[in-house]
Amino acid sequence: MKSSPYLFFNGNCEEAFEFYGKTLGTKPELMKVAGSPAEPHYPAGWGDKILHAHLPIGQHHFILGSDGPGYKTPQGIRVVLHVGGTAEAERTFKAFSEGGKIDMPLYKTFFAAKFGMLTDRFNIPWMIITEEQS
Repeated sequence: MKSSPYLFFNGNCEEAFEFYGKTLGTKPELMKVAGSPAEPHYPAGWGDKILHAHLPIGQHHFILGSDGPGYKTPQGIRVVLHVGGTAEAERTFKAFSEGGKIDMPLYKTFFAAKFGMLTDRFNIPWMIITEEQS
C-alpha cells in the first residue's frame, strides 16, 4: 500500500510543478486539459490548465496535482518532505519559502537535525525535515 499527496492549484499547477521539479532535481510529467477526454467537463478557457501532474521524488514516492475549478486554499494539512542532510534541508527550505511564508524557521530539534514549516508561494503548506547531519 502507498500514499501520495494530491495538490490542487488555482491555475498555477504547471508553474508550481516546474518549480518543485527544478528545486528537487526531478522532472514533472504534465497533462493539460486541452485534448483530454475530460476537456468537456472543464470551464471554457481551461485548455492550458493542468489536468494531472506527476512528480517523482526518489525511487518510490511522488507528488500529484492539478488545477481545479472551485479551488480552495489548503487547510489542516502539510506535505512532509524528508531530505538527505542539513545542507539539503537548508537549500530546499530557502527555495520553497521564497515568495511564501515561514511558519516555523528551520532549526535543530529534539527529533530532527533540521525541521521547519512554511507555506510556499503557491499556498501549499510544507514541513521540511532531515534526521541526517551534513
